[in-house]
Amino acid sequence: MSKFKIDRQTLDELNLLGKFRAGSVYHLFNQVRTRGGEQLLDEMFNNPLSSTVLINERSETFRCFQEHDFRFDYDVQVISVFREYLDTKTYNHKIRVYFSLLSRSVLARLTRDERYKKSIQGFQAIIQVLKKTAALMPLLSWAPEPFRSRVQEIQALLERPEIDQLLQMDIYSEIALGRLVFYEHLLKGRLLADMGNVLSFIYELDVYQAVGMVARAKGLRYATALEPEKNIFRCQNLRHPCIEKAIGNDLLLEEDSNVLFLTGANMAGKSTWMKSLGIGIYLAHMGFPVAADSFEFSLREGLYSSINVADNINLGYSHFYAEVIRVKQAAEAAASGARLMLMFDELFKGTNVKDAFDGTLAVTEGFAEYTNCLFVVSTHIIEVGEELRSFPNIQFRYMPTILEGGVPRYTYRLKEGITEDRQGMMIIQGEKILELLDR
Repeated sequence: MSKFKIDRQTLDELNLLGKFRAGSVYHLFNQVRTRGGEQLLDEMFNNPLSSTVLINERSETFRCFQEHDFRFDYDVQVISVFREYLDTKTYNHKIRVYFSLLSRSVLARLTRDERYKKSIQGFQAIIQVLKKTAALMPLLSWAPEPFRSRVQEIQALLERPEIDQLLQMDIYSEIALGRLVFYEHLLKGRLLADMGNVLSFIYELDVYQAVGMVARAKGLRYATALEPEKNIFRCQNLRHPCIEKAIGNDLLLEEDSNVLFLTGANMAGKSTWMKSLGIGIYLAHMGFPVAADSFEFSLREGLYSSINVADNINLGYSHFYAEVIRVKQAAEAAASGARLMLMFDELFKGTNVKDAFDGTLAVTEGFAEYTNCLFVVSTHIIEVGEELRSFPNIQFRYMPTILEGGVPRYTYRLKEGITEDRQGMMIIQGEKILELLDR
């Protein structure tokens, strides 16, 4: 299967990425402690997986780290020195390494040259990190495949004679120049790739521990990926992971009921729950934990949303025309034959009610023909729903509004059917807008 497709608008609408964006999903999971761990997390967020095997394997690894409460207790500063030491180039020939370190040693005695001191500190960091990693190996006996193979790979590396000698060294004893020369030439030469492999392994530990910790703290669960041919999506108590005490909902979409037509008043929670759905799909394709009690999905080839369409001044697009372009893009994507999840919130709200009615009806009827895709279409034009009743693969849900003493209360719970709420004028009257205008 090709790379998972998602465009910038969908990423922004769902607030998936962004290290410094308040409330972003990335920010929620970014509890890593190392720079390399953060780079690996970035890579995972920007590259959802396209294989059920890889998704389920990664999910299982996260789950095991969560269940065993693994603690990443490396000294982050020492890891930084380790990385800096490896990144500092050296000579290919040992004799040149010797004279380079000798000159630094002499300059360190005569001046304030710090290079020799940094060489020693880097070598000490190598020993510390390798010793810490060796001590962790027995604690990872529970690691599932394929991460177990990574553990075994690093274990075998640490058992090599030249590495084992390093593990026996005392970093607090004086390091002779000859030994420093030998290991600098070795570590930055023949063993450079191996040391980089150890660093990569540590960054993986950092990410797995961080994600497992977030899952434990937030009560997240792990999705099960199914082959795309099953064309099913099933979740229980799905909610927004970044909203405290968010209300969850259940949903089942499959080939013979692949369109969800969602109605309800503004502020009833339609948009937020659609975002919850999109976020869940994206995280599940990353193999990350999701905010749901259970989550089962057939592999999809992409995710497409239209929730916060804005006008485009640079291109001269009005809000309505921007909506039309967005729907056209979605129609082209669905017509391509790809298995997608597509979500549309309040179609054609930038035009008059009659055109919005006709447009929403026509587009939803058209989407319903593509049973290889899953669709969620929301609107507060409830009359459209009645016209769609004859389609067997369209299911109807709504977010209710309850009036208590003339004040609306929203349950955020999906109910079956089409809403009959018509409280717009009551809310307007409750805010005494007409009285203000009559003054």
